[in-house]
Amino acid sequence: MEQVTVLGSTGSIGVNTLDVIGRHPQRYGVYALTANTNIEKLQQQCLQFQPQYAVVVSEHHARELAQQLAAAGCSTEVIAGAQGLEQVASATAVDSVMAAIVGAAGLPASLAAAQAGKKVLLANKEALVMAGPLFMQAVQQGGASLLPIDSEHNAIFQCLPAPRQQRVGGSGEHSAGEGVRRILLTGSGGPFRELPADALATVTPQQACAHPNWDMGQKISVDSATMMNKGLELIEACWMFDCGPDDIQIVVHPQSVIHSMVEYVDGSILAQLGNPDMRTPIAYGLAWPERIDAGVASLDIIATARLDFEAPDEQRFPSLALARQAFLAGGTAPAILSAANEVAVEAFLQSALPFNRIADIVAETLGQSDVQASVSSLDEIYCADQHARTLAAELIRR
Repeated sequence: MEQVTVLGSTGSIGVNTLDVIGRHPQRYGVYALTANTNIEKLQQQCLQFQPQYAVVVSEHHARELAQQLAAAGCSTEVIAGAQGLEQVASATAVDSVMAAIVGAAGLPASLAAAQAGKKVLLANKEALVMAGPLFMQAVQQGGASLLPIDSEHNAIFQCLPAPRQQRVGGSGEHSAGEGVRRILLTGSGGPFRELPADALATVTPQQACAHPNWDMGQKISVDSATMMNKGLELIEACWMFDCGPDDIQIVVHPQSVIHSMVEYVDGSILAQLGNPDMRTPIAYGLAWPERIDAGVASLDIIATARLDFEAPDEQRFPSLALARQAFLAGGTAPAILSAANEVAVEAFLQSALPFNRIADIVAETLGQSDVQASVSSLDEIYCADQHARTLAAELIRR
């Protein structure tokens, strides 16, 4: 039985992961579950899946959860703190790690899983956005397997030839004759794709979080609305698939039926289609190179009727250009981009910043930061991250 640690089990990716695991009780066991502060949901998950460990951020929440589990007769051991995340991500008994903690907080545990040679199901963008060179080096040196869980990157992975898939997973070498010309990275365009530009200043957090196709967390939903998620995915794809921004075309596809495509040198384009349900990429990552039932309904291609495509409007969505520039600058620039965006999005969600100022704050933070040309440690990344957060917060206050 494959033992799985789910980092961020109470979020949308974590919940969907456990849904897939629950459909295959003879194949997967849950070694550990982790959460930030949602103790109620974590308790329910522990009672259902009986993991060996549960990890929460604070000692207070750990004591509360431990008491609740003991009272319910559950033997799960509760651990507190960031070190606990790394412990359950790298434990010898663990085979696979779902890395689904949103933001920079998930980076150390994701890196620990890679260094320990686990099968890393990567749903945490920041691992590659903030620390791309360090993370890919850890995958290769640790002998880990890397499986992308973002629907777009998972679709690209599915459309790649087997030798290229093996190389993404850290176990393959460059192979002649792969024949890939470019990657077509699709995105819905979010809820404001057709909203008049002058109306963006007054949109509310509730409107921004109402994604037309996907059920996601607040931060990711806002990133979709600004298309920063597509900019971050561009950076991810460059590291994951060993290519540059010029090898990737971003395509707005409102229906979210084609999750991404790969074009080959013979003119063929392979696309991965499916209903917008994260259980599909999760199941593919868990079982790769096999396929298992994910509980996802069949796509009714007749009812879908039409598929539309358009180029992104980078005037409306300046985050795309910012992400491209940050990747090309390298070093700490992507970490600064990600940190400033997190702060700006949180300010918007708290109604402390207009929606159309999110990208401005990110651009101003990048422009006023001392970008380090290369990085060799997490400490350098965290230093840049903290400086960017402080600067972005000050810019917002002004």
